[in-house]
Formats: sequence, structure tokens, C-alpha cells
Amino acid sequence: MLNSLARASVSKVTEPIGRGLLRAGLTPDAVTVIGTVGVVAGAVALIAPGRNLFLGTVVVTVFVMFDLFDGAMARVRGFGTAFGVVLDASCDRVADAALFGSLAYYAFVHVQSTPLGVAALIALGAGQVVSYIKARADSVSLHIRGAIAERAERNVLGLVGAGLAGLGVPYALDILLWLLAAASAFTVVQRLVQVRMAAVQSHASGVDTRTFFAHMPDSDGPDAHMPDSYVPDSYGADAPAVTGQARTLGGDATEGGSQGGAE
Repeated sequence: MLNSLARASVSKVTEPIGRGLLRAGLTPDAVTVIGTVGVVAGAVALIAPGRNLFLGTVVVTVFVMFDLFDGAMARVRGFGTAFGVVLDASCDRVADAALFGSLAYYAFVHVQSTPLGVAALIALGAGQVVSYIKARADSVSLHIRGAIAERAERNVLGLVGAGLAGLGVPYALDILLWLLAAASAFTVVQRLVQVRMAAVQSHASGVDTRTFFAHMPDSDGPDAHMPDSYVPDSYGADAPAVTGQARTLGGDATEGGSQGGAE
């Protein structure tokens, strides 16, 4: 939801930064990797062991912002790449796992709060499923947009809760993590409903998505993929294969508003 509301305003800030990073010789892919490494390091070294929850939140927040810069760089450059889309989506999942996995470890080991740890695990698991549903829907050209708890909301609630806990605010992390867990679980159902509605609309318009599955080795398995000659695109139902300059920022292949677009 925040992705849609804040995209235009955020772009005014991030595009000059993206332009500067390009001039410095960095690529969007390099910024994606740097941001992910920073998030993982900050979460594992500072949040998980409970050394300094507030400092860990600050470090993770700084590197989470890199996920905005890589997309700005792709926009300024005028194109993205197929590899960049996949790399960005994969690194987003790694960063999410590091943050909420660290919060779960902190809850179970240091606070010894089972309810808090469960909330972190629900937020982590449901968040991954939300992203997976979106990616699978896009792979069969069922394009959906908007949801209650996308990646931006998950990061905001998780990091604000951790930061407030680091400042000693009682129950802040508990309340925000359980709010996030509930919102993420709701979003899983919301996304499935969106996909169902998109499938019905697609069928009504005469597009038979069943033909896509004839080319897929295992349409229900986690490793199923479209043939190399076909890559779905948010601007058309049957876009050609992605090559070096194929996809500009703003497609729907992944989540988060960076190289891959919005969740």
C-alpha cells in the first residue's frame, strides 16, 4: 500500500541519489547486493544477539534504503535487466529472512517470549508467501496490484517496533509484530482473492492462461518457470524474452519498488 502512495514523492528524492551513484561507477545490481549484505550484517550482528537493538535498527534501515536506490538508478539509466529483476527479488527475500529471523531469535533466546517469537515467524512466513503469490501470478500473466501489508509495511512495522524496543518502550515490539503478523496473514488471503479475480477477468476477456502451463515442467512446484522464450511483462500479456535492455523500472515481476517494481 505504501509503495503506491509514496512512489512519486520518494522518486523525487531517490533519483538524484541514483544519478550520483551511477556517476560514481556503481551499477543497480551492485547497490542491490551492498544493501542486502548490510541488512543481513546489521540484523545478525546487532538485533539477533540483542547487543544494541536501536543501533541495529538504524543500520538495517540505512541499508534497506539501498533497495530504493537501485530502482532509481535503473530509472535514470533508462532500463533494467532480467538478471537485475531476479537478483533484486532474491535479495529482498534474503533481507526479509535476516530481519525477521533475527527478531524471532531475539524473542526466543534473549527475551524468552514465545508469543513474540511466534509473531515474528508468522510475519516472516506470511510475507514470503505474499511475495511468492505475486511472482507466480505474474508468471502466468495475471497482474495484480496493491495489498494491505506489502514489503514496505513489513519493514516499517518491524523496524519501528525494534527501534522502540531498543529505546526501552514497553510492549512496542510485541504490539507491532502481532499487528504485522495479522496484516500479513490477511494479505495472503487478499492476494489469493486478487489472483482469482484476475483469472476470472482474464478468462472473460478471452485469454486462456491454461496454455501457459503446457510449457511448465511443474506448474505447482517451487521451481516451475516459463520457457526461456517467454517472459511476462506488466505492460503486455505476451512480451518477448528479456535481453540486455528489456525491462525498465515499474514492472510487476517482484515486490518492493526497486529494480523489479511493486509487490
